[in-house]
Amino acid sequence: MLKIGDFSKLSMVSVRMLRHYDKINLLKPVKIDPFTGYRYYDERQLVIMGRINTLKSMGFSLSMIKEILPVYDDKEKMKRFFLQRKAELTAEYYETAEKLSLLTTAMEQLRKDDTMKYNVILKMIPERQVASVRKIIPAYDQEGLLWHILFRETSGMDMKLTEPPMHCALLHDQEYKENDVDVEVQVTVDGSYSDTENVRFKTEPEMQAVSIQFKGAYSQFGEVYAQLAAWVNQNGYEFCGPMMDIYYVSPHDTQNPEEFITEVCCPVIKKQP
Repeated sequence: MLKIGDFSKLSMVSVRMLRHYDKINLLKPVKIDPFTGYRYYDERQLVIMGRINTLKSMGFSLSMIKEILPVYDDKEKMKRFFLQRKAELTAEYYETAEKLSLLTTAMEQLRKDDTMKYNVILKMIPERQVASVRKIIPAYDQEGLLWHILFRETSGMDMKLTEPPMHCALLHDQEYKENDVDVEVQVTVDGSYSDTENVRFKTEPEMQAVSIQFKGAYSQFGEVYAQLAAWVNQNGYEFCGPMMDIYYVSPHDTQNPEEFITEVCCPVIKKQP
């Protein structure tokens, strides 16, 4: 058997941490001397300690490691644990990438003499036939749920998209909401089709809108909205319908936010004198 000090050196884990592992029942010594209180470990526990160190380096929590260790030799169960952790790390990676993009944009703005300018356009969006899914979803960033429904339910009906197709999302809430948001996604289609369980085929009327098209990360939305609002106020218009985002290059097409191409459209009417 090994004294706790020797076990600490061989496992490269501090005595303080070994005592903590004992306290939480992650790795207990095989013997504690009732008179001296000295802790002793079996040499074979070095293998278990190695597994704990490896799992910690992957970012598994100690509570999760306690759950994993009993099935460490079961390849199928370990595969499920690893796939779950991989998904978590991937999500964290993209969240960190977005934060880095925000920082980079902010730093670039500090080096500029004036605020970034966008080209504001007043345009008519023509009448169009669309396949549409509108639902209350948990949050704005879960819009993908609606796109999944739309293309899943139309996959077998030989639906023909316009050339080029127009993919857009409409935000129907009268105010910003943190959850339970009313969102509609649409894609323009050519021809007539029957509704499915969640997909509605309809004609959208011609619409006058003020718009900005921009390239890059969605972190620019704040500046885009500010410039649209300023233009509307300065030119005697007012907003009159749900804001619409048109996606030309989206996360479906590329994982690089700097390659996104988006157009923000807001329906407007001229203010009455």
